[in-house]
Amino acid sequence: MRTRHILCPLPAQRGLIAIALLIAPAAASPALAQNSAQSEAEAIVLRPLSFFKANDLDFGDIIASGSAGTVRLYPDGSRTKTGGVTLAGGGGEPARFAGLGTPQRQVNISLGSSTIWITGLGTRMRVRDFEIGSTPTAILSTSPTRFRIDSALGNYNFPVGATLEVGANQTPGDYSGTFTITLNYL
Repeated sequence: MRTRHILCPLPAQRGLIAIALLIAPAAASPALAQNSAQSEAEAIVLRPLSFFKANDLDFGDIIASGSAGTVRLYPDGSRTKTGGVTLAGGGGEPARFAGLGTPQRQVNISLGSSTIWITGLGTRMRVRDFEIGSTPTAILSTSPTRFRIDSALGNYNFPVGATLEVGANQTPGDYSGTFTITLNYL
């Protein structure tokens, strides 16, 4: 008796594997396809003797306790605290203003009110002792503080810090309010 084995010829198997390998990169090529994304572009065009707000005043993340305290945000962005306040991970950011004047021109800067109130879910909180970042730093009041535009192009910017009074057991949440800065170009 004779036994016969039926086998697929080996060259045909290699051909199928080779075709599969050739198809695999073609199927994977969409991953290499060109992708695109969109972003925004912004520009501020200033007229001479003007200024604008670049950043809001942000005291950062704060944890209140059973006793009142304060958070001082300096124009350089550093923070300190007093009393029953804990400074949490999210650091604060001073307000920042920028503008365009003429080189060597003097500018009076003043604050609309030396104290403002910010409101949110709980009791309102007082913000006081606004401070302009300059050399040396100067506490802003409703009376003008003067600076000179040193840039040869007439552009300038300055940060503003302040002190926040946090109440005992202050309700967690977002609190906000507004303050006014006025510049008078001399």
